[in-house]
Amino acid sequence: MATQAVAPKKALAPTVAQINAEYITQLSNQYWAPHIKKKLPFNPKVIEDIYEREMLKTKFAIRKIMLLEFSQYLENYLWPNYTAQTSSKAHLLSICCMLNEKFRENVSAWESDSREQRWHVGIPIEWFAGIKKKSANLDHYTCHAITHSFQVTSGSLVSNCVRPEEVDVIREQVQRLISLPTWVCLLPSRLEQELRKTPKLKKFWNLIKKSDEKLEPKAKEQADYERRFLSRLIQKFVSVLNSIPAKGDVSADKVHYCERFIELMIDLEALLPTRRWFNTLLDDSHLVVLSHLSELAQRPKEGKLFIQLLEMLQFYSGFEINDQSGNALTDHDMTNMHYDRLTSLQRVAFANFPELRDFALSNVASIDTRDSLLKHFGELSTELLHRMAARLNLLPPLSDGESSSYRKEFLVEMMVSRHERRISQIQALNEMPLYPTEKIIWNENIVPTEYFSGDGCLALPKLNLQFLTLHDYLLRNFNLFRLESTYEIRQDVEDAVSRMKPWRVEDGSTIFGGWARMAQTIGAFSVVEVAKPHIGENHPSRVRADITLHLNMRQHIKAEWEG
Repeated sequence: MATQAVAPKKALAPTVAQINAEYITQLSNQYWAPHIKKKLPFNPKVIEDIYEREMLKTKFAIRKIMLLEFSQYLENYLWPNYTAQTSSKAHLLSICCMLNEKFRENVSAWESDSREQRWHVGIPIEWFAGIKKKSANLDHYTCHAITHSFQVTSGSLVSNCVRPEEVDVIREQVQRLISLPTWVCLLPSRLEQELRKTPKLKKFWNLIKKSDEKLEPKAKEQADYERRFLSRLIQKFVSVLNSIPAKGDVSADKVHYCERFIELMIDLEALLPTRRWFNTLLDDSHLVVLSHLSELAQRPKEGKLFIQLLEMLQFYSGFEINDQSGNALTDHDMTNMHYDRLTSLQRVAFANFPELRDFALSNVASIDTRDSLLKHFGELSTELLHRMAARLNLLPPLSDGESSSYRKEFLVEMMVSRHERRISQIQALNEMPLYPTEKIIWNENIVPTEYFSGDGCLALPKLNLQFLTLHDYLLRNFNLFRLESTYEIRQDVEDAVSRMKPWRVEDGSTIFGGWARMAQTIGAFSVVEVAKPHIGENHPSRVRADITLHLNMRQHIKAEWEG
């Protein structure tokens, strides 16, 4: 029996009668509605009830959160009654949900109540401090649905808080979490290496150590918490990522948390004030390598958006910029960095590992491809790879007789991805196709549909007020313009296909029951010539194909096709 696809319908907006009948509206009229003069006094059980009944039970349904935002729940009830010392976990999480809703609706969350500056100063720190204290008895990364939703909300909030660097109070809090003192989380040998690269940082580091000696124990504990904040987040993310199995069912909240976390990492890498310190911390954690080797990255359906976000993170982690000075790097500069890194590896191999003598004496051009590096490193033992990585300040050193706790697959990939030959950004841009492929047109993570609610994240560049370099600015605009054109092409294709009314019959073939002015069925298609690439190019210089169309239509429409 033939079947025909049915286009999805947009959900109808709730009527006024339906809004008034909601439990949220009834509570609003009693406790916080601005038009009500006689309100009931503050009751923390109301927040607990709304959190349990309207948020948690509905799995943070957009409809419920929108009603709360419409009733001004955040401005008139949550913030005025919030105190970091006594407020419950439900109160804290409710604030985060409402803030995320404002970001989802593209409403300014930081200017809604400028006369109450206290409530948005220190929100990221206080929120996670509250998580640490109030949820210490919960395992954040087991099967408990509450804690997974908790982590998804937290990741969304921090990501939203990082982006508005132009807001003074946000910039102040971000700088407390991401600055030179965060390098305390680096390996001691890696820290010395980075301080030697930039001598002035050594002076600043000594000043930080001296000022720490004068701090009170409580202030020192708070400073240490802030400095290790991102490092602990990365460790928690790796724990969640490792808990996702290769096959079988997987928690959607776990996947969403991983996607949101990678989005946060991209935001930190794409802003120079945060990238200056965070890029080294990210590299020291080997987050990109661990994510590429994770089970989630191998799942074709659940890991599709995760992989696309991970590719963006990998792109920005190796962006052509000097992290400390902010100067753009040329292809020559990047090539020199690549040669310096690989020759350092060769010197370590020559001095300490006789097994790699041939590798150490080879010229760089013959060994810097992925296949060549895999051939050399794939034959080494796990302990040998670990000791080599330790010599390069990538991993902690092994003591005599100690076995490595890392998988060989991870060690090989870490060494290969770090030392393989890179493709310049200009070269990658020139190799992009002029027209979108089917892989891009129908990818809703890159080209969202009109039904996208904004609740999830997309693998798209963001237009902030700050950019890394002029090339970064132009590249983001180019990609967005290209995807905007792709969206228009997809709309034209969808319109033409719906008019042609395709049907699939019993034998598996497709017949068309309609007609479209801008589309015709293809009778035959064959490629007749593929010319060799020009010197220095990888794509064919010319491709010719013959297409057969049956233009059985009116004469004036036929003339349009023939013209």
